[in-house]
This record gives sequence, C-alpha cells and structure tokens, in this order.
Amino acid sequence: MITVKLFGLLKTLANNQTDLSFALNGGRRVKDLVALLDAKHPQIGELIHKKKVLVSVNQEIAHEDTEVKDGDEVALLPPFAGGADDAMLVRVQRENFSVDAEIDRVRRRSTRIGGISIFLGTARDHSKGRDVSAITFEYYEGMAQKKLREIRERALKEFDVLEVLILHRYGEIRIGENIVLIVVGAEHRADAFRACKWCIDELKQITPIWKLEQTPEGEVWVEEHP
Repeated sequence: MITVKLFGLLKTLANNQTDLSFALNGGRRVKDLVALLDAKHPQIGELIHKKKVLVSVNQEIAHEDTEVKDGDEVALLPPFAGGADDAMLVRVQRENFSVDAEIDRVRRRSTRIGGISIFLGTARDHSKGRDVSAITFEYYEGMAQKKLREIRERALKEFDVLEVLILHRYGEIRIGENIVLIVVGAEHRADAFRACKWCIDELKQITPIWKLEQTPEGEVWVEEHP
C-alpha cells in the first residue's frame, strides 16, 4: 500500500483529503501510480501529465520510471510559490534524469531561444590511470543548491542568454550513467556555448560536491576536477 501526500490545490481536488492510499497491484513505478490517479482522480492525473504537478519519492523529484515500494514517502507537489519550473531549473537529486525532458524544459521558457548548448557529464570507467567500477557523490545539503543558484543567476546576468538549467546527481552512480547536466538557451549559439562552458567550469570550482571512486586499489577521493 502506498500513501500519497497532497498539498495546496490538490487537497481541494481530492475532496479535502490530505493524503490518498493506493494498492499498486503489481505495479512498481511512478507511472503505475499515475495510472491509478488517472482512474480515481482524473483532474489530478491531468495536472501531472501537463507537468503542472510534480511527483516526489522520498523527498526527491521523480520521473515516470522511478521505483516506488511500500513505505516510501510519496507526495504530489503543485506549483511552488516561485513556480514549479523555476524550482526545477536548479536541482541536486539522487534520481537519474532525462536529457530530452530537461532540454525541453529550457526550450519552453522562451520562444526567443534559437540555440541550446548542453554539457552532459557521465560516469567513466577509467580515471588517472585507474580502473573505476562505480562513483559516489557526496554534497553539502543547502550550500550546494545555493552555489548552483548563484551560478545560474550570474550566467543570466553576465552572458547574453535567456535560460540556464543546472542539475547534479548525488549518491552512487553506475558507470555510463548521467552525473551532471548544464542546459543553456540563447538567441544565438555562440552565446549559449560560452555560457555553458563557464557554468560547468564554475560548478567544478565552487560547488561543495565531492567524488569518491571505487577502484581495484580501494576507494579514492578525487581532489581536483579536470
């Protein structure tokens, strides 16, 4: 049985209930839960499909393939006071992410965007002459998000760009998986390229996020970011 917490407008749409309970009946992912919401609370389901309501699992923003199980803390999040899209433009999260969905998030911010530049960092299996089997990222909760917001705000101010998205994962990440994503939208490609490079370089310098590599010789903390 999964209990789903409701906030704001969603409580009204659910007849003033503060939470809903569902038996997934074999389903194990967020999309299975959304299908049940579609059937029992179609207005809420529609808002999720329109991306106006976010789903979180254990206090992390989830996507449709995120696994859910008994005992997980699931919540439906209507737009925040600052706007759901604004909150999604700078994130530190455990879950993997869809590059296409994040690019589309930036694209939707302005019809003036004519060029989008991205940097995607992925987990590689070799580092400084060592084989690497897995990577774990640790971060300073609160301060990391603050620094990423500062990077976004400076990029918007100092470069001729229209939108910037910065996303970094934490926890254990398997080889080949996504780690960090920068997406910059501008009217022209040259501005997007410059801002994107500056963002990832600045992130490596000032954001309190640390990388631990698993190697045949044991665990190795990476002290510098190439």
